Amino acid sequence: MFVTLKTLLHTLLLPPGGPLLLAFVGAALIGRCTTPRARRAGWMLLLFGLGSLWLLSTPVVADALVRAAQRSPPLDLTRLPEAQAIVILGGAAARADAPEYGHQPAVELTLLERVNYGALIARRTGLPVLVSGTPAEALAMSASLARDFQTPTRWIENNSRDTFENARFSARILQPLGIRRILLVTDGMHEWRALQEFSSAGFTVVAAPVGLYAPHPPGFVPSVTALAHSSAALYEMLGNVARVVLASSHLRRQTP
Repeated sequence: MFVTLKTLLHTLLLPPGGPLLLAFVGAALIGRCTTPRARRAGWMLLLFGLGSLWLLSTPVVADALVRAAQRSPPLDLTRLPEAQAIVILGGAAARADAPEYGHQPAVELTLLERVNYGALIARRTGLPVLVSGTPAEALAMSASLARDFQTPTRWIENNSRDTFENARFSARILQPLGIRRILLVTDGMHEWRALQEFSSAGFTVVAAPVGLYAPHPPGFVPSVTALAHSSAALYEMLGNVARVVLASSHLRRQTP
């Protein structure tokens, strides 16, 4: 139920669903209402919905949102900090049956970037690897690490539906073994929120983000890729706000 509700809110609030919903409501008001005020409100909603969708689809706006969402600096590969394990998070697309890999599991592009970087760090440090995600994600990450990067997976956590559960379920595996200092690999926009969750679960976390923004000439032509980046950045920003609100609410309940 929780995942379904979160997916529904994601669809209704974030682009492209949110702006299109506003535009649809505006068009309905224009077509069905006869009062000037209602029609003006309809035109405002229609123009705002379509205009915001166009702006969020431009690379220059998407880049600004991505930069704002990425709050963790890159890991310095020349001076790797001390840690006891590497944790690679799922949360991206994976396939349970990839024909090109002989019908074995495979990770898709965003998750492949995390797996690739986690394997690089593992080779340089010799640290053991834990993968955390849904059953499909964890299986695909483990298979890709072994098959494509010759990097074994020491632990598989395959029950998580979100970042909160990534942290709690990983703690159940690692902390009884005395492992509390980890290198955490995930997307740059997701890293800060993941770091907060793993810190709350009792870990000392070294951020190892991937997909970080690099300066390039601004683009103004709308694209599907830019819209996807805008949506992902807004999702993380809203997730950070929601986490702060929930933490504050919990703290108030605990205070006598």
